[in-house]
Amino acid sequence: LTPRQQQTNPNTNNSNNKKQLMSSPPRTVSIVIVGCGAPLRSMGWYHATQILDGRIPHATLKHIVDPYFMSDASRGQPGHEAFHRWRRDLSETRGVTFHSSVTGVPPPSSNDDDVRLAIISARTVDNPPLFAACCNSGDYGAIFLEKPGAPSVLQLREMKDLADSKNVAVYMGFNKNVSTYVSRARSFSSASPTTLTFLHNNAYENTAKELSECFERNAEGMLKNMAIHELALLVTFYGVTVGSIADVTADKSFSRCQSLVGPSSGRTFVDFDKLCFTVVTTGGERVTVAADRCGGDDSVSIVNDAASGEELARFSMPDEDALANVPGLEAKYPGAMPYFFAQDMDYAEVKRRVVESLARGGGEGNDGPEGVATIDVAIETLKVAEYLTPILQGQLLDKE
Repeated sequence: LTPRQQQTNPNTNNSNNKKQLMSSPPRTVSIVIVGCGAPLRSMGWYHATQILDGRIPHATLKHIVDPYFMSDASRGQPGHEAFHRWRRDLSETRGVTFHSSVTGVPPPSSNDDDVRLAIISARTVDNPPLFAACCNSGDYGAIFLEKPGAPSVLQLREMKDLADSKNVAVYMGFNKNVSTYVSRARSFSSASPTTLTFLHNNAYENTAKELSECFERNAEGMLKNMAIHELALLVTFYGVTVGSIADVTADKSFSRCQSLVGPSSGRTFVDFDKLCFTVVTTGGERVTVAADRCGGDDSVSIVNDAASGEELARFSMPDEDALANVPGLEAKYPGAMPYFFAQDMDYAEVKRRVVESLARGGGEGNDGPEGVATIDVAIETLKVAEYLTPILQGQLLDKE
């Protein structure tokens, strides 16, 4: 394996507790996917696929919960037939049981030493009640919550309080926090005065039909969904908070904010399909974020000289190792969203770190997975997203 492909061990310090944890046989982590979504299109499906492909050591997938596709409401809707073909296949060949609710998942048996992990990957608006059901069941040692976690900061805080009261560790699916293209750019930029740009591309078709479906499915908006990963980087590594933002400026030549009607609901959604902005903090940090829903299937870190603006380096995801895996993934899962393959290794890595920590007895307060964002990071990140969205929309909608 190349260094990029090797798994980072989250338990690297030399405390006695860690030695004891590492000397104990690892437990199996029994995963329940909650809010799986449609095959080939939804993140929950891809989480399940990576686990079933045996790419997450110590993990098993025994249950999948999907309230929408397991109900009559999905009949005749996009994804229904594909979901149930997949359900029948997994039930028959892999012994996976499907449920319409979290409460329908049976509790672990009394002699089961496995630790149970919920991966919640539903639509953002559905996450809070699903999260509460997992916490209140008493069956889960930890929850892996997909970004942004909840529609609002208030809801995310309430979710954190509930998890704390139930002693449930919560980790976030901010995979770019563990991405090599980010760590390499940060390392390069530390050698001299520089500025950084984090560019995030998706590969939606640049049509009203495709973007309207995207806006509707990701109704929380670009900054709370697609670009939330980049905001998490700003919060984690550059000290960006609502209180530390001194200035934010949209690049009007790059950005576009538009109104589109959702194909299923008929509601109008106002969102960005392209956005570029620069944040300056009270501490002197200057970082640029760019996101383009129709820009391709890569993410890029660009390092520029602070004085001249000259580009000094750029680092991409997928990198060489990840690119080498893409053809095989495309052949195995034709028609899947391209960004699954572009970020495949990082999606797997963040799950590996969480599962490895749980298998070895770790948790948020006990040497949790290295580099993996907690719900506290998610709360601050969502606060920044809520703060920036109206400011940037105002700058763009007033640009003429």
